[in-house]
Amino acid sequence: MATRQSVEEFLQRCEDVIRFAKEQYTEAQKQEHYNITEYTNAQQMLEQTVNDLAHLARSCNAQQREQLHRMRLQLEQLQNEMILLDR
Repeated sequence: MATRQSVEEFLQRCEDVIRFAKEQYTEAQKQEHYNITEYTNAQQMLEQTVNDLAHLARSCNAQQREQLHRMRLQLEQLQNEMILLDR
């Protein structure tokens, strides 16, 4: 079973990834020729975080899974927004 501390640390990591990805998304909205490398890195970080979240959720209790589910929705929403902007 995942410890409360490990889940809290993971959720903090998720928030850090979201913050970085939102910064890249905002930059991309402002510029036609944005830094594609950083934008792509942000997308990859989001994808890896979603995958890590799924792995962690397997060893969580119901309350922790609910927290992770809400975080997954945020991550996936941002992923979708970045994909749509990328087109």
